[in-house]
Amino acid sequence: MLLPILASSFIFFLNINSTYRYGKHGRSRNFSIENGPNREVSINSSRNEAKYIILSDGMLRETPWRGAGVAIPMFSVRSESDLGVGEFLDLKLLVDWAVASGFHLVQLLPINDTSVHGMWWDSYPYSSLSVFALHPLYLRVQALSGNIPEEIKKEIEKAKQQLDGKDVDYEATMATKLSIAKKVFTLEKDSILNSNSFQEFFSENEGWLKPYAAFCFLRDFFETSDRSQWGRFAHYSEDKLEKLVSKESLHYGIISFHYYVQYHLHLQLSEAAEYARKKGVILKGDLPIGVDRNSVDTWVYPNLFRMNTSTGAPPDYFDKNGQNWGFPTYNWEEMSKDNYAWWRARLTQMGKYFTAYRIDHILGFFRIWELPDHAVTGLVGKFRPSIPLSQEELERAGIWDFNRLSRPYIRRELLQEKFGAAWTFVTSTFLNEYDKNSYEFKEDSNTEKKIASKLKTFAESSLLLESGVKMVRSLFDLLQNIVLIRDPEDPRKFYPRFNLEDTSSFQDLDDHSKNVLKRLYHDYYFQRQENLWRQNALKTLPALLNSSDMLACGEDLGLIPSCVHPVMQELGLVGLRIQRMSNEPGLEFGIPSQYSYMTVCAPSCHDCSTLRAWWEEDEERRHRFFKNVIESDELPPDQCVPEVANFIIRQHFEAPSMWAIFPLQDLLALKEEYTTRPATEETINDPTNPKHYWRYRVHVTMESLIKDKELQTIIKDLVRWSGRSLPLEDSEIDASLVSTSSVAEAVTEKQKFAIAGEKPVLSK
Repeated sequence: MLLPILASSFIFFLNINSTYRYGKHGRSRNFSIENGPNREVSINSSRNEAKYIILSDGMLRETPWRGAGVAIPMFSVRSESDLGVGEFLDLKLLVDWAVASGFHLVQLLPINDTSVHGMWWDSYPYSSLSVFALHPLYLRVQALSGNIPEEIKKEIEKAKQQLDGKDVDYEATMATKLSIAKKVFTLEKDSILNSNSFQEFFSENEGWLKPYAAFCFLRDFFETSDRSQWGRFAHYSEDKLEKLVSKESLHYGIISFHYYVQYHLHLQLSEAAEYARKKGVILKGDLPIGVDRNSVDTWVYPNLFRMNTSTGAPPDYFDKNGQNWGFPTYNWEEMSKDNYAWWRARLTQMGKYFTAYRIDHILGFFRIWELPDHAVTGLVGKFRPSIPLSQEELERAGIWDFNRLSRPYIRRELLQEKFGAAWTFVTSTFLNEYDKNSYEFKEDSNTEKKIASKLKTFAESSLLLESGVKMVRSLFDLLQNIVLIRDPEDPRKFYPRFNLEDTSSFQDLDDHSKNVLKRLYHDYYFQRQENLWRQNALKTLPALLNSSDMLACGEDLGLIPSCVHPVMQELGLVGLRIQRMSNEPGLEFGIPSQYSYMTVCAPSCHDCSTLRAWWEEDEERRHRFFKNVIESDELPPDQCVPEVANFIIRQHFEAPSMWAIFPLQDLLALKEEYTTRPATEETINDPTNPKHYWRYRVHVTMESLIKDKELQTIIKDLVRWSGRSLPLEDSEIDASLVSTSSVAEAVTEKQKFAIAGEKPVLSK
């Protein structure tokens, strides 16, 4: 950060009219001009007489502090030392590269343990086995001991060669690391477990560490995380836990191994976090909105979750059928009884390593899209909390036939249209005819999960082999062909099905019913809930914000209720802006220069294609962007060449947003030599696929990027000329006057200012 030039008394000797603005020049030769219009002075001096004008025209006009950062999942980082996947100690290299490139922040995806299934499905970082435990995937086994035997060192080197692939081999990497860690643990467990350092770690974390270790043992012993299969351990109790984890237990060796792994993960992440603080770089973590249904947290605290439900999102930019994440929804009423202690503990734990965090799907703290646990897709859900349509309200409006509106509307002509010649097979297999030409699903087929399960029994059918996916989708369409969703807990309450006008059930209604239901639909989704959702967020979010000193940013994408942004502003929460997901009505592409200060802006994120892939996906969209955003009538290049990437990235650097944070893949697009890998291979997640394999690895090592001074210069110039402050090492502040992590501490102060309606200027 640079010291401002004070301009309250400046002496001019002029004999002309002049316009001017103040600037500031630092010792590191970076220069910036104040914002706002030109200043003016008019001097009328005679030919024979000089005039001295003393002008007091205010301080240097500065915009609030703005920073820049890089985002990359931990598993995607590649280094010369890692074993098949990015590791916590690789963060030190990433921090070095960030500093050399002019960045102030490194953002990660969630790093908690997700080892639920014991297979590659666990690569999904948002489905936590424990919200407190760190993921063993990120352990550097070479750093477990200073006295690793030669035979184990050779095993590590051999594994490095085998696992150094294009992408992460999740299962092989996990198996290798745990195998090696167990061998080292066997050699040094007594000295480590009896050390003062370990005892201190254990004492500070035993509240979550003992249930976590016990869960891992039981998961492996019973070969499932489904605790209903654990016999007497199916229901958690303190007494059973203490017997299982006691030092006298037959299983203590296995239990203590999980302690050992978490201890070393803590040491390694703490080392990286302290390194980042000393370098003046913020580590930004990610707070997932949900936990896995079969997790330590739902085992220990089942009362905090609604286990017969599932979370997701209604249809949006990512998926026209909505999303079903599979997590149970939260029992907020129960959580409030101890002032959200579980959430506060989560944030306290995160605060040991991070200085900022992203709240995944912040809309979930206003309301969550709740689905029955038997759903597969995310379409037929309802908001929780929400004010439903009561039977009395519907009757007053002239709506009476509730069975007709809430049961799947299946007529013979619809079956023939959807399934053609196969309609008779579908009817006999999945449906009953309850009235002439009217059908309903059989008991063994009346949910999405039942349909999916039943279709597996026909796997050998040539019909299903040819069109199995299409048949699943068509059967789901039949099941979703409803107008109202009846509340399973109160049959006199109803919820309008999302996009109900798209259904044939709606289209076959009389005009009066259509008009009434359209009005009630709009009221439910866009009007009646606003105050309820606002009050809900104002009860839950402060518990998070007051739990740590971390800077909180909210991922506010998707169907945004009108109450969300005012509440975020009131609480001082920073929002997210992705250019291709414009939040301005009528605009296809966001305008970064018009973003508000209290935002993070980015050209892409982990939930969508990278800048390069997005550019190549749609020719017509590419033409519109080139014409409307780049303002060129020429034909755009087919590939996202460095010049295009530079333009888009520069737009975001120059935006008023507090933070501009760029996926590393997008930054690599600034230099042609890094664009040799097909752009489609750089996507981290496909939100339309609930079983997506999260395995992307950067195709260049951090050591190589650190040596690439040309790319660093390109990025650093963008930082400098956009007016975004450089890291502490390049700033004009005397390092002796700055406490550790002062940038982050100062940024966090914005939340206090924001509540008072002010915009803070970073200073220390």
